[in-house]
Amino acid sequence: MDNTLARANGRPVTRWRPRVALASVVVGLSVAATTLAVASGAAAGTTLGASAAEKGRYFGAAVAANKLSDATYVGILNREFNSVTPENEMKIDATEPQQGQFTFANADRIVNHARANGMQVRGHTLAWHSQQPGWMQNMSGSALRQAMLNHVTQVATYYRGKIHSWDVVNEAFADGGSGARRDSNLQRTGNDWIEAAFRAARAADPGAKLCYNDYNTDDWSHAKTQAVYAMVRDFKQRGVPIDCVGLQSHFNAASPVPGNYQTTLQGFADLGVDVQITELDIEGSGQPQADNYGRVVRACLAVARCTGITVWGIRDTDSWRASGTPLLFDGNGNKKPAYSATLDALNSGGTTPPPTTAPPSTPPPTTPPPSGGCAATVSLNSWNGGFVATVRVTAGSTAIDGWAVAVTLPGGATVTNTWNARGSGISGAVTFRNVEYNGRLSAGTTTEFGFQGTGVGPTGTPTCTPS
Repeated sequence: MDNTLARANGRPVTRWRPRVALASVVVGLSVAATTLAVASGAAAGTTLGASAAEKGRYFGAAVAANKLSDATYVGILNREFNSVTPENEMKIDATEPQQGQFTFANADRIVNHARANGMQVRGHTLAWHSQQPGWMQNMSGSALRQAMLNHVTQVATYYRGKIHSWDVVNEAFADGGSGARRDSNLQRTGNDWIEAAFRAARAADPGAKLCYNDYNTDDWSHAKTQAVYAMVRDFKQRGVPIDCVGLQSHFNAASPVPGNYQTTLQGFADLGVDVQITELDIEGSGQPQADNYGRVVRACLAVARCTGITVWGIRDTDSWRASGTPLLFDGNGNKKPAYSATLDALNSGGTTPPPTTAPPSTPPPTTPPPSGGCAATVSLNSWNGGFVATVRVTAGSTAIDGWAVAVTLPGGATVTNTWNARGSGISGAVTFRNVEYNGRLSAGTTTEFGFQGTGVGPTGTPTCTPS
C-alpha cells in the first residue's frame, strides 16, 4: 500500500489505512436500605470520561486490539475514557477478508474489553471505499452493491445491541471545491448507495445511532462541508435513517482549528442530528497545542447536540501521526499540557440544559452502612427530557468484593449510556453491577459509577447487595 501522505488545503487526503488510519461514565447503589439523594450538580470530574459524562457526553479513544496487552496503555484507557472506537478491527478487510467469511476475533477483544469496563463502543466503519479486501476491490456494479449491503447487514447484526454509534459510511465526498461525491467503486454502483447502506444498517441494528463520518468538514465555508450538509438535510427531509454526523477533526499548523468550527457543529445539529468529533488529534506541543484542544472542547460543549469527542489514539507513540506528537499523553503515558487543557475545558461548563424544576435538596444519608453491607448516594443532573445520574457506593464496616445496585426508573425513562458499571435492563427495574476494577472496596471506602438517560431520573430508594 502507498504510505505517502498527500495534502489538499493543508489536510490529509489519502493515507495508509491499516492505520491508525485517518478517515476517520452509574455508580453502585448500595445496600439493603439506602436513601437516594438528589443534587443539582456534581463535583468536577477528575478524568476525561467522568467529566464529559457530567455534561451528558462521552470522551473516547481509538483502540488497537494488539495494544490491550500493554499495561500502561490499558491503564490509561480504563482510567480516562468511557467510549472506544476500534482503529482497524471493524473495517471491511478485517471483518470479511474473504467474501462471505466473517472474522470478528480482534474486534470482539475491543468490544468485550469496553463492555467489561462500562464503556460504550463506536463502530467504525461499515461501508468505505478504502481498506476493502481484494475480493471487493475487484467487484463492480450490482454485485458490489449487494456485497456491500450484505457486509453492512452481517456486521451490524453480529454486533446488534452492543454499539452506541456506527460510522455507517466513511469519507464519501471528494476534497477540493467541487462538493462532489468521491469517485469510488461504491459510488459507481449508483448515487443512492449511501442511502441504501443507512437503510440496511437501521434494519440490522435499530438501536444504534447511525452516522456519516468524514474529514476536511470542519470549516463551515468549505464546499465539502456544505455538500455533506446538503446530503444530511436531504436524508432528514426524506426520512432516510441518519442520526449523527462525525467530524474527524485532524488539525495541524497547515490546517488549524477553523474560527467557525462551532458554527459547523451547530449547523449540522440544527438539522436534527447529533454531532460527534470522531478522530480528534492536533499536532504540536506545549501551550499552543493545549490551547487548540481547549478550543475544540469548548466548541463541542457550546452545542447541545455535540454528544462526544474521540481522540484518535492514546499516547503520541500510538498515533498514525506520531512524529507530530498530536495526542494528550506522551509516549511514556504522561499527561501533557493538552490533557490538562482538555480536562479544564470539560470541567469549565457545557450546555446541558438546566433542570426545569428545582431538584430535591435531601442531604446524603449520614448514618453509616450496616456491617458487611454497602450504601449509596446519587446526585442527579436533570434537564427537560433527560438526566445524568452519578452514584457513589460506600462499603460498610467490612470489605466487600463486589456489589449490585437496583434502581427503579419512572415510566417513560430509559437508560442510554452507562459508565464504570454493567447495566442490566434499560427501563423500569434496572440493576447495575461493578466492573472488574471497582468491585473490591475496603471498609468505608467508596467508588462511583454513572448513567445517562432520557425522561425523568430515578426518585425512589435504591438497594445495594454486596458480594
